[in-house]
Amino acid sequence: MKIYCCKCLCLLLAVIFIIIRNGEGQLIENFYPSTCPNVENIVRQSVITKINQTPTTIPATLRLFFHDCFVEGCDASILISSPNNDAEKDAKDNLSLAGDGFDTVVKAKRAVEAQCPGIVSCADILAIAARDVVFLAGGPAFKVELGRRDGLISSASRVAGNLPEPEFDLSQLNTMFAKNNLSQIDMIALSGSHTLGFSHCNRFSKRIHNHIDPTLDPNYAQQLIDLCPRDAPSDVVVNMDPVSPETFDNKYFLNLIDGKGLFTSDQVLYTDPDSRSTVEDFANGSDRFKGYYIMAMRKLGRVGVKTGDQGEIRTDCTAFNS
Repeated sequence: MKIYCCKCLCLLLAVIFIIIRNGEGQLIENFYPSTCPNVENIVRQSVITKINQTPTTIPATLRLFFHDCFVEGCDASILISSPNNDAEKDAKDNLSLAGDGFDTVVKAKRAVEAQCPGIVSCADILAIAARDVVFLAGGPAFKVELGRRDGLISSASRVAGNLPEPEFDLSQLNTMFAKNNLSQIDMIALSGSHTLGFSHCNRFSKRIHNHIDPTLDPNYAQQLIDLCPRDAPSDVVVNMDPVSPETFDNKYFLNLIDGKGLFTSDQVLYTDPDSRSTVEDFANGSDRFKGYYIMAMRKLGRVGVKTGDQGEIRTDCTAFNS
């Protein structure tokens, strides 16, 4: 009996070690019950204020969360500013991130610090803010797991190859998401975030100039050509969702069926038979999409998290404490 119990204990310790090593499963929904019980309300009010000032706050904050988690994990490394322009945010793949997302987290952190100094990480504030902008755009409400600590590394050189490109095919998308313990259905659900926001012309220009991508609806392709001519200024942008770009809904998937996916990596979700049925499922069932989206967002929020004694709680989200 004692031998059996010893084996059980060893097995339990092994499982705990694996969980700790992977940096997952250590977050809980109510992490600040006594140290900062109103943190989520504080962040939400700050987010609402920012949205009222600048509506682009919604897609900017959501995209910022995704870019943060896919490089170094969800540890707010994306927020660090470097005088040498060599931090994560300075990498080529992050230069198009809208400043409103950064400003949202910085202002929310300031509001939290005023009531709970040195308690709540910037990484947790970004996770809460990302959840809030989804809800405030008409998306589902869900609970956020908390307990992240802020990372101690932010390097532009670590970004390349860790974010999906607009020309990726299904296999490339699945490979990149799988590295972060996200399945194909997680990837498709998270791609639904493209129901919000916009893109610069250069991110999809190859699909409409010289040779029009045959997977594009011809009328939609012409609209894109009109909006993004060859000599379009670098600051010209196009809505990711041509139908309801300011509302979180399942129109993104209906657009894919109609040949109106802005990126190749969007449209391929429908043109590839291995993912088409999921697109159709989400297009036909808004509640089903939102249910999977919640699960995928919670999984995304666990990627590479720092907890316990790892990392730090930054005083200023844009700079390491020392």
